[in-house]
Amino acid sequence: MSIRALSVRGIRIDRAANTPVLSLREDEAPRRTLDIYIGAPEAAAISVALEGVTVPRPLTHDLFFRSIEALGASVERVVLTHVSDGTYFAEIVLSDAADEEVRVSARPSDAVALALRAGCPVYAHEELLETAGTSAQEEEVRSEEILDEFRDFIENISPEDFDT
Repeated sequence: MSIRALSVRGIRIDRAANTPVLSLREDEAPRRTLDIYIGAPEAAAISVALEGVTVPRPLTHDLFFRSIEALGASVERVVLTHVSDGTYFAEIVLSDAADEEVRVSARPSDAVALALRAGCPVYAHEELLETAGTSAQEEEVRSEEILDEFRDFIENISPEDFDT
């Protein structure tokens, strides 16, 4: 089963669902993107790591990372494995003190928050990207649709639309 390297693009808010979205992009062509709805606490944990914010006390993911290190293990990589009924799955791949590989099932948001703290790579199974990934061309089409909707809104707006 082949895996593809991903970069964390960031966190955004889906306005329709008012929910945070973790945005990832494939490092090499075809550079598909993977957007995953996540919880607010995980979004905050990822944002803190992306922005390099130093907190006075360790947050949950910091504590988990420090605990792994204190046990003599290391976080080697994170792999997003599959999606089932809209739920995404991931594995945190650890190397224990005896250099044995240990896999821990995790939510993608937690796995990515941990990967950012560990400075380790994030991957996705090729099959997941084929199933749930969006190509750059599809993103451009969607962006054009949004611009068209906005243009239509601007062209058809009237002062009466703002009466309360």
